[in-house]
Amino acid sequence: MAKIAIIGAGSIIFCKTLLNDLFATPVLKGSTYALMGPTMWKLEKMRTYAQRVIDKNKLSATVYCTTDRRDALGGADYVILMFQVGGLDAYRHDYEIPMKYGVDQCIGDSLGPGGVFRCLRTAPVLMGIGKDVEELCPGAYVLNYVNPMGAVCTTAGRATSLNMVGLCHGVQTTLDLIAGYTDVPKEKIDYLCAGINHMAWFLKIHSEGKDLYPLLKANMEKPAYYKNEKVRGEVMRHCGYFMTESTGHLSEYLPWFRKNRAALDRYCDEPAFGGETGAYYKYSIMVAEKFAETDVLSIETGELEPRSKEYCSYIIEAIETGVPFRFNGNVRNDGFIANLPCDATVEVPIYADKEGLHPFTVGRLPVQLAALNQSNVSVQGLAADAGILGDPELAFWAVAMDPLTSAVLTLKETRDMVREMLEAQAQWLPQFAGKSLAQKGHIEIPEGTVPAPVPVDPALAINARFGKLGE
Repeated sequence: MAKIAIIGAGSIIFCKTLLNDLFATPVLKGSTYALMGPTMWKLEKMRTYAQRVIDKNKLSATVYCTTDRRDALGGADYVILMFQVGGLDAYRHDYEIPMKYGVDQCIGDSLGPGGVFRCLRTAPVLMGIGKDVEELCPGAYVLNYVNPMGAVCTTAGRATSLNMVGLCHGVQTTLDLIAGYTDVPKEKIDYLCAGINHMAWFLKIHSEGKDLYPLLKANMEKPAYYKNEKVRGEVMRHCGYFMTESTGHLSEYLPWFRKNRAALDRYCDEPAFGGETGAYYKYSIMVAEKFAETDVLSIETGELEPRSKEYCSYIIEAIETGVPFRFNGNVRNDGFIANLPCDATVEVPIYADKEGLHPFTVGRLPVQLAALNQSNVSVQGLAADAGILGDPELAFWAVAMDPLTSAVLTLKETRDMVREMLEAQAQWLPQFAGKSLAQKGHIEIPEGTVPAPVPVDPALAINARFGKLGE
């Protein structure tokens, strides 16, 4: 009979989904669920919903809610993280301030200025959880759903001893798409997928020994298919592999698709497929307004639904029963992908069983895929270190190295934007208290003047550029 602590349980949609999955897992009969978050009235609504499901389906389970994190974590066997520090108020700054500077984000929760600052806000909370878990439930498995997944898992790996795996549904949902695009049932598709979160590559897709890539690539050249996948399809066209993220997300992770109006019009102009400006921010506002007017949990029937595609309940089931379950998860790169940094977070196949979690060693990615991943890994590592240390210069460099930001802004413009974001979000960034980003920028040349250059020996200038001839 396990104890499962859910940190951030006020998440109405996602917590409801995972609770249903866990209730529907036979081996978890008799388990205790601690719903923890900062807002008791939200937790009470979730507890009331959960109790309705328990009563209607005659389940053996205990659910309670608390705003005391240590109470929730005490004696926990599993810890599920799904919190968002600052909520919609902080997210508004993540979106609106970069937009003012010309950085056009669609999602803004995994990379870009928004993703970096979400990591900075998360870091002190995550480190606090790490200390609590080490004291109160040191053997617990920590299942993380908090974004930005790569940077958050890197933060945990560098600053805590958490036994953590990061979970996403990109692989499952992309496999569904591949099945549809090739007209092959997904149950008949064998695949190998690896890379980083939101940019993991389907390195192999076979069915009954037949390579499905020629068919997928041929279909993606057809307008009806390509329209669904303008960015992901374009990336596959050039690099040769399909990957796990949609137009909206992927267009932010690379420098080519949102850098100007022409690129946005060409690749991100289909609202139905999620590439438009501020799509997720606007959706979040809509959901918040809807839930403010309607208590959606109160009108739930209490029926126990089939388990979702989320990996969480299946991983716990495998650990409890010993029956192996294979999934793709995010872990520290202890040699699993040879041409990405060892302290990066990578998304690779993993087996779960009674002995724990066992990641696959994939080897080397094709060099172009590793290069695309590395562009994001650099940002994630800088963001993690900035959040851990409370270093505003590292925060600046995390944003400056972001592929989208660097395609749009100068260093001076980036510095000004980061300074404004640090000031606007100070209440959620305690590790930066008393610290400020240095005032740096380009030298201003008075209008109408042409300063004479400092005389330099031409030979010295040539040597400085090309080295001495003959060396």
